[in-house]
Amino acid sequence: MKQFFGMSQSGNLDEALRGLSSPQFIMLFTNDGQFEAHVEALEKRFPGVPSIGCVGMSYQTGMVERGVGVIAFSGGVRAAANVLEQVSTMPVKYIKRLEQDLRQVGGTGEDTVCIDLCTGNDACVLTTIYTALRRQGVSLVGGTGDQGKVSANGKVYEDAVAYALVRNQNGRVKTYKENIYHQFGDYRFIASNTDRAKYILGSLNGKPARDVYKSILHVTDQEILTRTFQNPFGKINGDDTCIISIKDVQGSSLACFRQVNDSDVLILLELGDYQAIVQETIAQICRDFPRRSAIFSVNCLFRYKLFTEQGYMDAYLRDMAALGSHAGLVGYGEHYNNRFVNQSMTCVVFE
Repeated sequence: MKQFFGMSQSGNLDEALRGLSSPQFIMLFTNDGQFEAHVEALEKRFPGVPSIGCVGMSYQTGMVERGVGVIAFSGGVRAAANVLEQVSTMPVKYIKRLEQDLRQVGGTGEDTVCIDLCTGNDACVLTTIYTALRRQGVSLVGGTGDQGKVSANGKVYEDAVAYALVRNQNGRVKTYKENIYHQFGDYRFIASNTDRAKYILGSLNGKPARDVYKSILHVTDQEILTRTFQNPFGKINGDDTCIISIKDVQGSSLACFRQVNDSDVLILLELGDYQAIVQETIAQICRDFPRRSAIFSVNCLFRYKLFTEQGYMDAYLRDMAALGSHAGLVGYGEHYNNRFVNQSMTCVVFE
C-alpha cells in the first residue's frame, strides 16, 4: 500500500489533492471556515471513495495549522467508512453499522485497524465501538476533532463519531501509544465531588483539587493551566497509565479534558526525557516492522504546544519521517483501543 499526503497552507483543496489518483481511503483535516465546502468538494472529486474528516491541524514533515491537509491510502487497501450518531446520548443505537462494515471489510487484528474521529463523549464512544472490534481483535487509533463536527463519505455530522475500517491487503498492521510522562513522587489520590458530564474533578483525598495541586507544585491559579504540560494527573489502568490534562480552574475544582469518576485512584505525573522516549518508540517500530509502507499518528494538542515551546516540533517530525511515510492529526484527545487519553501519541503502522 501507499500513503499520500497533500496540503495547502492557504486552504486550497485542489492544491492539496494535486498528485492524488485512485485513492481507496481518504482522510480530510481542514479549518472551520472551509470544512463543509471541502467535505462536499472532496466527495465530488472522488465519489464513492470511503472518507472521514474533521476540523484540525495536520502534519507530515511540517505543520498545516490553518489550511487543509489530505491523507489517502491506495495500492492494496480495503476500507469502509461510516458514522455512529447521537454519541452524547446513545451511540450504541447505531452499532449495527460498524458490525456490518466489519463483515464487509473482513480481515483480522493482524491486518485491519479502525481509525476514528469524534466530536465528544469519547470514553462512552470508545467503549461502544470496542464491543464490536474486540470480537475480531481489531485495534483502534483516533482522536477528537475541533468545533464539534466530523464528516463521513461526503456528509457533515455533529454529535457523532466518524470511523473507517482499513484493511492492509499487503501485510500487517499494529497500533502504538506513546507516553512521555512518569510518576511524580509517591502521591496517590482518591477523587471525589466529580461531575462526569462536565469532566470536573472536585476533591482529592477530601481536599479541594485546586488547592492540592497548587500546594504540591507551588504554583498560582494562573500557572496551573501551563503547568499541566509538565505535571498532568494519571489514572492507573492495569499496567498502563491514562494521562488526564487540566483544562481550567473552576472555583476550587479542576476541569479536565478527560472524565474522572468518584473513587478513581489518581497519581501525579511529570514530564520525562521526551526526545529519548520518541527515539525508543521509533526503534520499537523498526524492530517490529523492518519494512513500513505508512504510519498514521494522532498527537495531542498539548504535545504539539509543548514540543513547539521547546523548539522540538520540527525535529520531531523529521525524526518520525525517518520511519518512512508518516503523517497525522493534532487531536484534542487521543484514542487507543477502548481508552481515551490526553497528552499522548497514538499511531498505526502498516507493513
